Amino acid sequence: MPPEKLNILDRVEAQISQVFDPHIVADVNDAQIKVAKFGPRFDWHSHRSEDEAFLVLRGRIALDFRDGVVELGEGDFLCVPRGVEHRPRALTPEPVVVMVEPAGTLNTGDADSALTVSAPKRLRAGG
Repeated sequence: MPPEKLNILDRVEAQISQVFDPHIVADVNDAQIKVAKFGPRFDWHSHRSEDEAFLVLRGRIALDFRDGVVELGEGDFLCVPRGVEHRPRALTPEPVVVMVEPAGTLNTGDADSALTVSAPKRLRAGG
């Protein structure tokens, strides 16, 4: 039997009600594909040992860096190298963003934060 396909945007609307609540879409080798709705402002943080990639599926976001800002729209992709401090934020209401990072990477990296999700849920196919 072939694997079941997953429409990420449909599943996000059905299963994710809060911003900055990452859900695992899939495990790919030693990495995880995660998806989240973004909100107005996240915490400054870095990932000492992990690169973190962002792909915007819907809406617009900004990634603040200590030396500038990068704005991303639908279809835009950006990889933040390990150790680079950054802070994501929404530019439109609840944009949907796919993130790719090593399995077990905390969403808040090295930041002590109330926004840390240490055990993300899995996005489920179907109803």
